[in-house]
Amino acid sequence: MPEQIPNDSVGLVTPQIHHFDQPLTLRSGRVLPSYDLVYETYGELNADKSNAVLICHALSGDHHAAGYHSMEDNKPGWWDSAIGPGKAIDTNRFFVVALNNLGGCSGSSGPISINPDSGKPWGPEFPIVAVRDWVTSQARLADVLGIQQWAAVVGGSLGGMQVLRWSIQYPERLRHAVVIASAPKLSAQNIAFNEVARQAIAKDPEFHDGNYLEHNTLPKTGLMQARMLGHLTYLSDDAMKQKFGRELKEGKLNYSFAPEFQVESYLHYQGEKFSTRFDANTYMLMTKALDYFDPAADYDNDLVQCLSHARCEFLVLSFTTDWRFSPERSQEIVDALIHADKNVSYACIESDNGHDAFLLPIPRYLDIFSAYMQRVAADIPTGGGA
Repeated sequence: MPEQIPNDSVGLVTPQIHHFDQPLTLRSGRVLPSYDLVYETYGELNADKSNAVLICHALSGDHHAAGYHSMEDNKPGWWDSAIGPGKAIDTNRFFVVALNNLGGCSGSSGPISINPDSGKPWGPEFPIVAVRDWVTSQARLADVLGIQQWAAVVGGSLGGMQVLRWSIQYPERLRHAVVIASAPKLSAQNIAFNEVARQAIAKDPEFHDGNYLEHNTLPKTGLMQARMLGHLTYLSDDAMKQKFGRELKEGKLNYSFAPEFQVESYLHYQGEKFSTRFDANTYMLMTKALDYFDPAADYDNDLVQCLSHARCEFLVLSFTTDWRFSPERSQEIVDALIHADKNVSYACIESDNGHDAFLLPIPRYLDIFSAYMQRVAADIPTGGGA
């Protein structure tokens, strides 16, 4: 709980919800007849609605990207280090929109929301969604808000994939794209990690083929294992060495199978915390969306041809010790953009923090991010004052 809200915070924020009656045909061919999207906004939309920035969240993210929901909050939104007055995404200049994607478990329509046909939670019957489906729903939310063109669309990891999809699906609707710690598609290794995580959930006796809510239970053990595996891949070897080394909880070996090393305790803690706040079916859906993402597949697997449809300018950022989405994957995007004759800026940030670095207040990262966003602000059409 903050004793007082920091001056560079967006302050207390209240989520909003919009109900869409317009059916949404998904990539899978299934149709959502109606759906809800939960979102938050920070800053003020200017007169001609040209200063809006969309935040796309990653695997376990949601709409609460900055600020506090109440004075009792023990921590701010997941990207509070980057969003707020005077920060990289400066809410004195930008109107920021952050939403919970379809299939999520933080208020938007997803497995834990009610299926209007049955009157029960969707559970495993909620259709699998793809990144392009998220982008379509985000564009519809922009229409509701009267935003015809984003000053920038910004995201890290799975969020960065949404940014890429925006640039080719609605090229005229964004002026800048910021793609952080992402990739043009998952590697076989990443798909394998996701499958192991899904199997951990599916094999939990309490999963009940995804119908655990009907059985008044949760597949906590499987979800814990999935999160522990995921968290392990988000950190670098250096980060784990610095944070835990081989430190023992009790300073001595107990010769048991209970957690004895500090790193074991940390993973158990993270898994336990995650299993009480995140929905297992949502985790399954989100990892599938990651696996399926491959926009170049529609262009004869030619990423240059794919990105040639973009009209915006790009900032691409990667981190040296990120082995889940390595700098080489970002460089694939950059090379394709250069060959497609697009305006792209690129930086690889020195960091010991692995994939999680994109969420952290690393000075050089935020300096580069801020400098680019100042350029985004300078590109806001004149006459767009609040």
